[in-house]
Amino acid sequence: MNHYREIITIEPDKRSGQPCIRGMRITVYDIFEYLASGMTVAEVLDDFPELTEIDLRACFAYAADKEKSQMETSIRPEPIGPTGNATGGSVP
Repeated sequence: MNHYREIITIEPDKRSGQPCIRGMRITVYDIFEYLASGMTVAEVLDDFPELTEIDLRACFAYAADKEKSQMETSIRPEPIGPTGNATGGSVP
């Protein structure tokens, strides 16, 4: 679901810039907190009738994309020293 960008919004003046659903004050974090506490998707949708299943899927897509981008930036090859061997993270 690459179109989560149409659903998940980030506004600096709303919820301190946290990613929210469709400009509402419900954050991606809120949704994961509800689900982690044991609520089912159906219960979340019942408690928040303004949300849709697509909104919740967008939360998962946003989180997956964010996790993937963090992994890609944290995986860096070791520098190669002048002898052609890995230097263990620092070049002399």
